[in-house]
Amino acid sequence: MKTIYFDNNATTCVAPEVREAMMPFFGELYGNPSSMHAFGGQVAKYIQAARERIAAFIHAEPSEIVFTSCGTESNNMAIRGGAEVLGSHAKVITSRVEHPAVLGPCRRLRDKGYREIEIPVDGVGQLDLAALREALKESGPTIVSIMWANNETGVVFPMDEIAQLVKAAGGILHTDAVQVAGKIPIDMRKTPVDMLSFSGHKLHAPKGIGIFYLRRGTRIKTFMLGGHQENGRRGGTENVPYIAGLAKAVELAEANMTTETQLLSRLRDKLENGLLSTCPDARVNGDRKNRLPNTSNISFEYIEGESILMHLSDLGICASTGSACAAGSLEPSHVIRAMGVPFTAVHGSIRFSLSRYNTEAEVDTVLAETPKIINKLRALSPFCK
Repeated sequence: MKTIYFDNNATTCVAPEVREAMMPFFGELYGNPSSMHAFGGQVAKYIQAARERIAAFIHAEPSEIVFTSCGTESNNMAIRGGAEVLGSHAKVITSRVEHPAVLGPCRRLRDKGYREIEIPVDGVGQLDLAALREALKESGPTIVSIMWANNETGVVFPMDEIAQLVKAAGGILHTDAVQVAGKIPIDMRKTPVDMLSFSGHKLHAPKGIGIFYLRRGTRIKTFMLGGHQENGRRGGTENVPYIAGLAKAVELAEANMTTETQLLSRLRDKLENGLLSTCPDARVNGDRKNRLPNTSNISFEYIEGESILMHLSDLGICASTGSACAAGSLEPSHVIRAMGVPFTAVHGSIRFSLSRYNTEAEVDTVLAETPKIINKLRALSPFCK
């Protein structure tokens, strides 16, 4: 059975070019880059070249790039490290639709005595900027963590405007850009965020490598202690093969972004419009204008999303009900609930997320099979009698 993989917001396949770029560091270039001898020390130049390549990708300085293990670590580094500098009298502002990797550390800070404020979203998942303005008016030092694009709906927040509001109020701003990197341009010269996170495995690099951007002059407490690596900002021997792989992945993403956006938007729209036309009582969740080109979140009323996924999986079709980090939870998505989606639809939301390796033929297969599944499940549903 051929696998049709429409769950790329959870993770992507590793690009062949990325695998090739990594291979020398699993073989002859295995030395520790911190070693004094030339055999190990020669590896350090590859790390520096990767740092420069990734910095150019987001228009930052190489010294502002810190290699981490993933987006979750980068988010914790930003939020907890930044808040510790400000002290427990500070307030932490985030949104109600953040990934658990942001909500978790923010709520941990709340438990430690920080004031935590979660900004609501409207019915299409856009941030309530008026509520953000009001929260920023409250006294005390402030750290703000707002995602650039939502992992479940693909809704893109107006990060330039958010940054201007936070900077005008004197706050420190972090953004989780895990879903944005490789899909839309990032320019740190134009968008004045202080800290930014993204993960390699969302843009065809391997799992286990992430980026933490720290704008020059921004202070944080060191999160990972134990070594001098990353200019003392993150201890631990560098994951050289994956660093090299990530550098290649961003190179590919930058070269293909325009054509990829066109392809993914077309495939997404065909999938979405086809499902809406063949499945009554289906609705798109999120802002259909301001969103990522690869993401569609659709609620099928009166049935459970988990049941839809199991039937799709039996056909080799991979999708999701939301964040991969919330898998196993029987609770409806906190993102969908925050948008005020009706009760009849909140449990039946499915996220389809595409990549450049998906094809129109795969979309056609999903369009042919999904309505059959929806009709079968509704015939069994007590809500459709």
